[in-house]
Amino acid sequence: MAIIVNLDVMMAKRKMSLNELSARVGITLSNLSILKTGKAKAIKFATLDILCDVLDCEPSDIIEYRKNTKKEEGNEI
Repeated sequence: MAIIVNLDVMMAKRKMSLNELSARVGITLSNLSILKTGKAKAIKFATLDILCDVLDCEPSDIIEYRKNTKKEEGNEI
């Protein structure tokens, strides 16, 4: 299974830069970058709430769940 973060997609749809998003949500560039690249281990509901508010979207627009394909299942540790 995989959790996919589509923050970059929503930013592109809203024509918003990482710098602008950082200023509007009050989250550092480095933390937003970690989230955007899918390297984050967790996200607070409060963070998701403000991102959705600023980007005018739903949580499912930012975070997506995908099941592994049969081919990927053998690669799990």
